[in-house]
Amino acid sequence: MTTYEKLIAQLEQHQANFRVVEHEAIGQTDVISEIRGNDLNQAAKAMVLEVTMPEGAESRYLLAIVPGDCKINFKSAARAIGGKKSSFAAPEKAQELTQCVMGAVPPFSFDDRLALRVDTRLRDVGTLWFNAGELERSVALNVEDYFRVVGDECCAEIATPVTATA
Repeated sequence: MTTYEKLIAQLEQHQANFRVVEHEAIGQTDVISEIRGNDLNQAAKAMVLEVTMPEGAESRYLLAIVPGDCKINFKSAARAIGGKKSSFAAPEKAQELTQCVMGAVPPFSFDDRLALRVDTRLRDVGTLWFNAGELERSVALNVEDYFRVVGDECCAEIATPVTATA
């Protein structure tokens, strides 16, 4: 099963309120948000991080989901799963864990080795927009349904708003 198929099956199983939107293959949050017509803060950016754990424990991997108008706070993301610090995972590892190309990763983890944390700012956006495992497909999902599917325990403050520069 592809990531897209797993995603749609999970949403249907939970009777979530969603729709699929097809568009040109673009993996940039700001550009695709404009094409889809959603506000940037409604876009769920997914990043795979490698987290350094305390006392020499083995590193863990984290799928960090932040609003499109924010950037990841690496230290807060690491702390959200008990780690000390984090950085972007190697692209090959990220692709192995998500089974998608970067830019197409949905805000769901389908791999037990990949913990999920979602920035709390996304709780109040009404409709969550994200790529659906493929660059040419997006999903618009009721945000309450999203948190009903992934669980409230994955919520954490892991993002920092990007300040506009003149």
